[in-house]
Amino acid sequence: MAESVPAEAWGAPIPDLIPLFVWLSPAYPVGAFAYSHGLEWAVEAGDIRNATSLRDWVNDLLRHGGPFTDAVFFAHAHRALIADDHVALREVAELASAFAPSRERQMETLNQGDAFMTATRIAWPSKRLERLVEVWDGRTAYPVAVGAAAAAHDLPLEAALGAFLTAVAANLISAAVRLVPLGQTDGNRVLAALAPIVREAAAAAIRHPLERVGGAALRSDIAAMRHETQYTRLFRS
Repeated sequence: MAESVPAEAWGAPIPDLIPLFVWLSPAYPVGAFAYSHGLEWAVEAGDIRNATSLRDWVNDLLRHGGPFTDAVFFAHAHRALIADDHVALREVAELASAFAPSRERQMETLNQGDAFMTATRIAWPSKRLERLVEVWDGRTAYPVAVGAAAAAHDLPLEAALGAFLTAVAANLISAAVRLVPLGQTDGNRVLAALAPIVREAAAAAIRHPLERVGGAALRSDIAAMRHETQYTRLFRS
């Protein structure tokens, strides 16, 4: 049996990423499985028909849509909490809570954010995370909640944001696997193909100024609006 190598032998200390594995698991009680980010309408409209069109759709979202703007909010919330900058933390929390092109998209981010905060404050308590509650008394957008929690537990921004975007992409792919339908193998292939895009999007979001945040995935925004009146629905968004 191979002998295990102590962490210190690798040089720099290895961060404890177990909280990320728990928080971003489908089992964490935020109800992510109930939301499709408008993807359900895109499937009905024929925009997503197979693995290739699904990959292109999620690729656009990671680069130009809601997941990218969420990544920017995540990064700014993380940095604000690390710096103990209450003004910046409130600013990003307020902007993220309002930054949605449709009612369902806002419901998606606020419901998941509130659920994440409730579960995390109970199971993973942190005095530093309580600063978010102290400076912002409104509902909390999901990326701000996770970004602040990651900072409160000393999780490195790059790793935490990459994990967050991977979980977002995986949830969209899981919805498409059920809706198109696609096989699990195709779903895994799409997620693997998007791994480089996740890394690029995370790196770009970390550098992105908050005052320049914005998206250009207009078809996805329209899908989220059309989903509100879609006759037959499996998902809440």
